Amino acid sequence: MLIFSFTTSVVEGKDFVVVIDPGHGGKDAGALGRKTNEKTVNLEVAKKLSKLITSNMDDAKVYMTRNSDSFVPLQGRADFANGKHADIFISIHANSVDAKSPMRTKVNGAAVYTLGLKKSDTNLSVAMRENAVMKLEPDYSTTYQGFDPSSAESYIIFEMMQHKNLDQSIALAEYVQNQLVRTAGRKNNGVRQAPFWVLVRTSMPAILVELDFICNPTMEKFMSSSSGQDKLAKAIYNGVEKYRKSTSPSSKKRKNKTAEPVKEVVEKEQKSASPRSEYKEVSTTKGDTEIKSSDAIIYKIQFLTASAPISKGDKRLKGLSPVDYYKDGKIIKYTFGEFGSMSEANSELKKIKKLFPDAFVIKTRDGKRIK
Repeated sequence: MLIFSFTTSVVEGKDFVVVIDPGHGGKDAGALGRKTNEKTVNLEVAKKLSKLITSNMDDAKVYMTRNSDSFVPLQGRADFANGKHADIFISIHANSVDAKSPMRTKVNGAAVYTLGLKKSDTNLSVAMRENAVMKLEPDYSTTYQGFDPSSAESYIIFEMMQHKNLDQSIALAEYVQNQLVRTAGRKNNGVRQAPFWVLVRTSMPAILVELDFICNPTMEKFMSSSSGQDKLAKAIYNGVEKYRKSTSPSSKKRKNKTAEPVKEVVEKEQKSASPRSEYKEVSTTKGDTEIKSSDAIIYKIQFLTASAPISKGDKRLKGLSPVDYYKDGKIIKYTFGEFGSMSEANSELKKIKKLFPDAFVIKTRDGKRIK
C-alpha cells in the first residue's frame, strides 16, 4: 500500500508563490494534433500565464517546472512545487480522445481537475493518459513504488485518501473553469475530480487544466494561435486572481467569506412517484424540525454548477430532487439534501455519484457554505 503524507505551511505576510507546470515536454510530446502537439501548447500558455502573474501581482513569485522543451518526471514536478512551498500548483494540459473515436474531430471543451476521491470511467481514462508519461522514465516502477498508471486497480489507493487541501483546490478550480468559459470562450465541461499523480503528490491547493481538445482541428487552431493562447492564459490568470481575493486576510474577515446566502429550494409535494425537479423557496428544515443553522453545521451534496439559473425541469438536473442552490460570486451551485453528519452525507453521496460522478460534500452554517 502506498502511504502519502501532506503538509501545508501558511506563513502570514509571505510571498504568494505559484508553481506553473506545463505538462509533458522533451521526449514526451503529449497528445498530438494535426499540426502541433500538446507539449508546445502547454508551454506557450504557461509562459504567458507566468508573465501575467508577475506583471500584475506585486508580491507574487512564479516558478515553472520547465521553461523549455525538456522532459521532467511527474514526481519531479510535484517535488519541485513542494520544495518551493507553493501556495498553489497549476498543471496545464490539452485534452484528446482515442484515435478510433468517432468524436475525435468534434469533441471540445475545457475542464479543470482536482484530486479525485472517487473516480468516473471518463475521468479515470484522462488521468491514465496523463499519468502514462511515467512509463518513459527508467525503472519507473521503483520510483513510483509499484504504481501502474494503466491499471485501474492501482488507483484504488486514491479512493482512500483525504487531501487536506481539497476544498481550496475545488474553489480554485471553479474560479479558473468559470473564466475559461467566460474569458476564453471554451465550452464548459465542468470541474472534475480524477487521480492525477501530480495532484496526489503536491502539498498545496492544486489543479490540472485541460485547455481544450487538441484532436479537434478547430480547437487545435485556437490553442496554437497567439491570440488563443493569450485568452487561455488570461482566463487562468483571472481565475487565480479571484481565488486569491477570496482567500486573502481581508476577505476572511468578512462573514464566512465564501459565498452569498444559500437560497433553499424544495420540490413541491407530488403524489406521483415519478421524479420531478420543480421547486420553491422554503425555510431550511430537516424532517419536521426546523434547523437552527447558526447552531449546527449542515452537510449538503454539491452536484452541479452553472453560469445562469437552471429552469424547473431542466434535463441537467437529471430528475434529482429536492435540490437547493446558492450563489458563489457569479456562479450558481446546486446542492442536494441536508445531513447532520459527514458520514450520513457520504452515504448518500454514493447514490448521487451514479448521476453526477463529480459530486462532493460541502459544509454549510447559517445558510452559507464553509470552506
